[in-house]
Amino acid sequence: MTQTLIEPDAQSVEAAIADLAGYVDSAQDGWTRQVFSDPYRASREFVAKRMHDAGLEVTHDAGGNIVGRLPGRASAAGLTLKSIMTGSHTDTVRGGGRFDGIVGVLGAIEAVEALRRAGVALNRDLYVVDFLGEEPNEFGISCVGSRSIAGILLPEHLDMTGASGQSMGNTLTAVGLDPQAALKNAWAPGSLHAYIELHIEQGPLLEQSGHEIGVVTAIAGIDRLMAKFIGRSDHAGATPMDARLDALTAAAAAVLTIEREGCGAPVHGVATTGRIESYPGSFNVVPSEARLWAELRSTDSEWLSGAKGRLAQEIGLEADRRGVSHMIEWLTDQDAVPTAPAIRDVIATSADRLGHTWAPVPSGAGHDAAHMVHLGPMGMIFVPSTGGRSHCAEEFTPTADIVRGIRVLAETLSELDRAETVAA
Repeated sequence: MTQTLIEPDAQSVEAAIADLAGYVDSAQDGWTRQVFSDPYRASREFVAKRMHDAGLEVTHDAGGNIVGRLPGRASAAGLTLKSIMTGSHTDTVRGGGRFDGIVGVLGAIEAVEALRRAGVALNRDLYVVDFLGEEPNEFGISCVGSRSIAGILLPEHLDMTGASGQSMGNTLTAVGLDPQAALKNAWAPGSLHAYIELHIEQGPLLEQSGHEIGVVTAIAGIDRLMAKFIGRSDHAGATPMDARLDALTAAAAAVLTIEREGCGAPVHGVATTGRIESYPGSFNVVPSEARLWAELRSTDSEWLSGAKGRLAQEIGLEADRRGVSHMIEWLTDQDAVPTAPAIRDVIATSADRLGHTWAPVPSGAGHDAAHMVHLGPMGMIFVPSTGGRSHCAEEFTPTADIVRGIRVLAETLSELDRAETVAA
């Protein structure tokens, strides 16, 4: 049991979040700092310096991750123990907020400082990572850096092209990374003693229940689809309604089908259409082509599999009824991943010891943690999101809640460090 009080510095945490939030794309709404952008690259210099100032040995790996290492007593003595890793990401979605991912990176750095201030020396090496590009990019790939470390960044990912016409591989080259080296950046499977990530909940469960800490039970699987509909262009004024092959109405019907599937999902299953386009895009022309992008999320892998089949069938039948041809492509972003029960127990026990209320909660959002499970037992700590809002400018978590999360993270790291083994 940890006897020493490990206390984060609330003012330092608040100031660091405010400083990092200053690196934004002024041409975009909210707190926008998308991967590969100039503000993102500039912000990472701030993160690296913050790690260095906390006493971490800082490197930039081949996957574009910023990696801070706090050597443990075992490695200093020439002994080998599996390492512990924590961290998150600092990129945002367009129009995003100031806390998503950022709390996990700056909170981990503050946890290191709090441990040092308390005189707590870990036996194992501790790694703090700012993973490259957790949010989905223009190529449709999320968690680029954590995929690289986990060994699941694939050559076909590098070949994917975005709206600019450039491939992801070429984009990595343009920002100074070697795509082939990123493919060979993997840590050995099972090489981590434990991975633990602090994050805002991004949903309303903790705030609604009044609990201060969320012990994450599972991270949702994500399946993304792109549907393309091909109809026929005709004059919008002269073509009768029953003679049209309208690609956009077929796509609109698909949007409602996707919504119905989400509404019928089990607990923590959702379906969202995030984007729709039509061509030629004129008021006076019946659309000849339409595309939509959507996703399914759930911690229930069986429901995800069934939903994919149902959507493909229903969307196809409706398109056929309208005389519109269609094509559906699926991309599995990640499978549903449970957290390690042993780590859940350590988080819950740490919260109890510190006097913080906690509740088990699932994560509907994707996280780098879902990929770190390839390297060892994985767990996550959530802190509340005000109003359940996230991926928007209004995203907010009070400093007091963040400090509680960092306190639990530091305690959990200390407890995991002492454990001989952690069951996956």
